[in-house]
Amino acid sequence: MDKQQLSKDILKLVGGEENIDQVTHCMTRLRFNLNDNKKADKATLKNTPGVMGVMENGGQFQVIIGNDVPVVYNALVGNMSKSPDAKPAASSETSKKKNPLSAVFDFISGVFTPILPAITGAGMLKGIVALLLTFGWIDATSSTYIILSAIGDGAFYFLPIILGISTARKLGSNMYIGAAIGASVMHPTITALLAPGENVSFIGLPVVAATYASSVIPILIAIWLASYVEKAIDKVTHASLKLIVVPTVTLLIIVPVMMIAVGPLGVIIGNGLTDGINWLFNNAGLFAGLLVGGTFSLLIITGMHYALVPIMIGSIATLGFDYLIPLMMVANFAQAGSALGVSLKSKNKQIKSMSASTGVTALMGITEPAMYGVNMRFKKPFVAALIGAAISGAFISFFQTKAYVMGGLAGLSGIPMIIGPTFVYALIGIIIAVVVSAVLTYILGFEDVPEAAAAATPSAEPVTPIAADVNSSASAVTAVEETKALDQDVFSPITGEVKPLSEVPDPAFSEEIMGKGFAIQPSEGRVVSPINGTVFSLSKSGHAIGLVSDNGAEMLIHIGIDTVKLKGQFFSPKVQAGAKVAVGDVLMEFDREEIEKAGYTTITPVIITNMHQYNTIESAGRTTIKEQELLFTAKA
Repeated sequence: MDKQQLSKDILKLVGGEENIDQVTHCMTRLRFNLNDNKKADKATLKNTPGVMGVMENGGQFQVIIGNDVPVVYNALVGNMSKSPDAKPAASSETSKKKNPLSAVFDFISGVFTPILPAITGAGMLKGIVALLLTFGWIDATSSTYIILSAIGDGAFYFLPIILGISTARKLGSNMYIGAAIGASVMHPTITALLAPGENVSFIGLPVVAATYASSVIPILIAIWLASYVEKAIDKVTHASLKLIVVPTVTLLIIVPVMMIAVGPLGVIIGNGLTDGINWLFNNAGLFAGLLVGGTFSLLIITGMHYALVPIMIGSIATLGFDYLIPLMMVANFAQAGSALGVSLKSKNKQIKSMSASTGVTALMGITEPAMYGVNMRFKKPFVAALIGAAISGAFISFFQTKAYVMGGLAGLSGIPMIIGPTFVYALIGIIIAVVVSAVLTYILGFEDVPEAAAAATPSAEPVTPIAADVNSSASAVTAVEETKALDQDVFSPITGEVKPLSEVPDPAFSEEIMGKGFAIQPSEGRVVSPINGTVFSLSKSGHAIGLVSDNGAEMLIHIGIDTVKLKGQFFSPKVQAGAKVAVGDVLMEFDREEIEKAGYTTITPVIITNMHQYNTIESAGRTTIKEQELLFTAKA
């Protein structure tokens, strides 16, 4: 494969140099920020020899290359007249051109994703407490009930503080100033002062009574304004005074502005959205459920579902229930039903196994493997899931089915959210979603994959190892000639829980585009060598390690998904490209907790990338594993 020609083809097919705002690369793919994604010829790119796949994720246009990505990247940059990594003017223009709606969804997603564990944990506990109370297993006057209720309510009551931190982090401003702003309006003295009926003013300006507990929109607007104030004050303040002046002036400006203008406006907007959704379901319940239920999976694909999170929280905080959460649940269960339908219909053992496992995962509320790896891959099952969710959505909305707490994944683990007067209708709706989607998938059918085709690698040609750091153009330090492969034992590089690749939330891995193997959900933050061989590439960000064994097996260990965006933060490499390693040698240390706090999954694919030299992957059969225990064998 002529990498120069491939780079020229890619440059042309993404819309030319004028359409590229920025391009970087990780271990396996080129990551483009394009001025207009529509100008890229996605279909032709997918069929270009040397390109393993194309996907759009998080606003990036990603071209999956494999181990040859650094060579293709360097050739691509060499064919461009300007550096793609330092174009401030272009970036500025791009941000202006960016679809405002997309920018809002990106903002909301970035704010709420990191705090979901806190909301989920608290919401689940609220559901469990409600269940205990319903069955009379706990007394509402007991201290145990009071303490459990406080734990469940805490994250929601003090949501402005949590959101203050998350919003500031997303906007690149000081997280602790964000927390201080949220804490100011939650102070007991302010809460009492703003009680309805009290006349309150600040330097002569009226302060409108507003309740900030469990509110969302006021703090989002306030921290957004604070980010501009903070940066403006920082620019005009001498370095020796910044620590004192910047936070003081920011708090002094933003907190009063929030109480005088932003807070009341935010409350009005929040209540308006909640009342609007309420009106829609009270007056057009069946049709509203049909529409929302049938399109919820599409919202998830585009990321637009995050825009509904503030409405869900606001509804439960002000009304004590929400109509949207049950619809999200049936949409997820419909995806599970379709995946299970594929498992029943397919004659291919590998497809049956993958569909069954991803279907079960979707039942628990994690739908990405089923949706991307199975249903969208075969197309008709995805349509069946949309229809199943629409029918179920119409049913549960006709009976005004509600969720009473927010927390847990929208699957079986989230059942406590819907426990209440409409619980029976919710359960019936879930059954409808699963059964209708599975039956429709079976009836509509799909283009099944023959056994031989499923076992074949999707790569257009054999992938040769690159003996260089993926962020440099250093010459090769090692090369492995194409010889007849020998069986390759692969030992676990990480201690943790073994997962099938189908559960990795990235189609490049879940669809085995990059290669075959298994994933590990780490319980410790260390990676050791799984083979005897050579480190042929190490990403600058530390999230991916390429190895070639003494037997010629080419391997990729990819720590987390999209962790390239951390730019090396929380990763500590212990080897360099070109290093000889043996099983058990430490390759990398990483801070698992901090990576997850930053909003990234740490699930780690461990794959053989030159599967054209092997017939199959044979699992060692472990569900949990320790470093240096046998993970799988690549059979030649």
